[in-house]
Amino acid sequence: MKPLIFLGDALEQLRDFPEMARKEVGVQLHKVQLWLDPSDWKPMATIGPGVREIRIRDDAGAFRVIYVAKIEDAIYVLHAFQKKTQQTAKRDLDMAASRLRQI
Repeated sequence: MKPLIFLGDALEQLRDFPEMARKEVGVQLHKVQLWLDPSDWKPMATIGPGVREIRIRDDAGAFRVIYVAKIEDAIYVLHAFQKKTQQTAKRDLDMAASRLRQI
């Protein structure tokens, strides 16, 4: 099983999610560690090759976790945030792209 590595403040942001969303993110990241696809995800090719976004919806809103698992040694969680509009904010995309460059 690949280890999870959280970049920047991604873990702190994830810890700020409501309990149900936090638990669901844990389940979905565990699936990724087992080489399975998350239940609801989409590719984020604009950020970089192999980057994906886990999509979580619950009563508190929409939450996103951007990660890359294509790298051999680990799964890198680039960014976690609550989505407040239909389109992902440019600052969230830029944050994930910046952290991808750090790897």
